[in-house]
Amino acid sequence: MLTAEQLLANHKANVATLFDLGQKAFEGVEKVLELNLQVAKTTMDEVAEHTKAVLAVKDAQELLALQTSLLQPSAEKAAAYSRHLYDIASSTSTEVSKLAESQIAEAQKKFMSVVDNAVKNAPAGTENAVVMVKSAVAAANNAFDTVQKAAKQAADVAEANFQAITNTAVKATQSATKAPRKAA
Repeated sequence: MLTAEQLLANHKANVATLFDLGQKAFEGVEKVLELNLQVAKTTMDEVAEHTKAVLAVKDAQELLALQTSLLQPSAEKAAAYSRHLYDIASSTSTEVSKLAESQIAEAQKKFMSVVDNAVKNAPAGTENAVVMVKSAVAAANNAFDTVQKAAKQAADVAEANFQAITNTAVKATQSATKAPRKAA
């Protein structure tokens, strides 16, 4: 049976965890806002430069060359922005996962402590039930570990695929911008 002090301690720990999770989420949002502000400022500067360059164009061929020269950097910047967003989301997710894992580990320890205490105080003749409870707890822990490892592997594969797709898109843009230059 839990005492009032134990319930209060559990409640305090849960509230602290909630605030920690909120803080991690807020930090992630803050990083995305900083990135978006930086991109907006850079974009404004680039639009001003582009406008000046367009106004200085003397013929259609020069305009086409100018537009083509801007295509590749735009694709690379979009890819870099996507990578940066992915990195922010990934690091925020990692922080939240670490916090959740530590809380789950702590809950598992507490549960095992309750089970061990119950086993010590179990009446004679309940040994089979005790073995079944311990076996069920061990199976649940193993299942959780397996799911956790599978999720980590899936995240690693997703990250590798994201990087490959981004690199392919940038290379395709580079190839596409080189072709018109050769033709000109």
